[in-house]
Amino acid sequence: MKNPFAIFFLIAILFSCKEKPQPATVLKDTSPISITEAKETAVIYEANIRQYSPEGTFQAFTKDLPVLKELGVKVLWVMPINPISEVKRKATGDTFTSDIEDEEERKKYLGSYYSVSDYKAVNPEFGTLEDFKELVDTAHKNGILVIVDWVPNHTGWDHPWITAHPEYYTKNDQGEIIDPLNPDTGESWGWTDVADLNYDNMEMRKEMINDMKFWVEEANIDGFRMDVAHQVPPAFFKEAIAKMEKIKPLFMLAEAEQPELLQNGFDMQYGWEVHHIFNEIAKGTKNVSDFDEYMVKTSATLKDGGINMNFITNHDENSWSGTLEERMPDSKEIFTALTYLMPGMPLIYSGQEYDMNHQLKFFEKDSIPKTKGAYFDLLVRLGALKNNNGALNSSEELSTYQRINTSEDASILAFSRENKEDKVIFIGNFSDTAIKFSLPLSEKYQDYLYSSDLEFEGTANLDLAPWEYYILIAKP
Repeated sequence: MKNPFAIFFLIAILFSCKEKPQPATVLKDTSPISITEAKETAVIYEANIRQYSPEGTFQAFTKDLPVLKELGVKVLWVMPINPISEVKRKATGDTFTSDIEDEEERKKYLGSYYSVSDYKAVNPEFGTLEDFKELVDTAHKNGILVIVDWVPNHTGWDHPWITAHPEYYTKNDQGEIIDPLNPDTGESWGWTDVADLNYDNMEMRKEMINDMKFWVEEANIDGFRMDVAHQVPPAFFKEAIAKMEKIKPLFMLAEAEQPELLQNGFDMQYGWEVHHIFNEIAKGTKNVSDFDEYMVKTSATLKDGGINMNFITNHDENSWSGTLEERMPDSKEIFTALTYLMPGMPLIYSGQEYDMNHQLKFFEKDSIPKTKGAYFDLLVRLGALKNNNGALNSSEELSTYQRINTSEDASILAFSRENKEDKVIFIGNFSDTAIKFSLPLSEKYQDYLYSSDLEFEGTANLDLAPWEYYILIAKP
């Protein structure tokens, strides 16, 4: 096109008159995938088995694995599957079930998944070991890896080690086993339903590794999500992962942001810092310059191959910090898209795909909705792009991240992701005000979510509504 006014007029029309998103192309291949492929192309799904269905069982969840495949899920993280301690079982954040006199009322409280009474057993609330093995097998048939949430830092108070091996635990000056303490303050974290493990005890370490190996060998799981990994010595993980990987390659996720863990065998860490930046931008207390600073810092941290798990919600955030509707009332779509487009692996938490506007109970039975809507369709589209477009590989080693300067820097975020074959552009208005701006763009693109064709010849002059964004796919 030779007429610049015609180009601008065409762009304005295409960017203001959007049509309904087109159906996504979903991969049909059901073969298992490699750890390497999963790291680069996967969406990860956090399964809250208790709350996922009215039944709250492995069997009920397994039926929906094809739905997860539709969402582009290639890694399934199952919250702890072990039995939950009866002793000091939590009823609320401050009380135990033993404090409740009414027996029927007491039965409502099922305790925290993270208070484990037996590392080598299955919580009967969810089903049997055979039910769990069927879940893993079905996931593998759908090309999905399965990692289990593991609690290495502490156990419940009726774990057999409490009486058989009290030396496995941290004790106070009176020789009493204690709950975990904040190392910065010396005060309790408030996790009074669990007992702190002592990693100075080498025999305990051996037993912990043996218990982890059980699930790799017996249930054929593909790795672990390690709870509060930053409270466990990295050297332990290095030893444990090396021994387990003699059985099979594993995918390891750390609930931490600690470079030493990535250097000692972990594949992925939590993007906690950027998650909090998202929340602050949504509230208007931070802006995209804070995101830019984070990206520069994390690029240096992850230069040796580790990746971030990017998320806008998870089990902790949903139950304790609020729903997406509360934290991001007008902006969850743009932040969701950002978790898929930036380097790293995007997370979907149980119920998020159904646009759940409900804080799930943590210690009691609850349930998520199952009605598909526009947000579900968005996740399908984003999942297909993440799975299939090499420009969105998780690590910057395989796909570059390049910030694009714009004429308005405080609220407009624009960047490109690119590898040898593909290029994707993200442009978003991270504010509650409409903004006109320009940015340098050339080439032909497809507006991915709305299937419009666009062409730029050096400069794009755009007008974005509050929290509006675009995903542009470079055309050959």
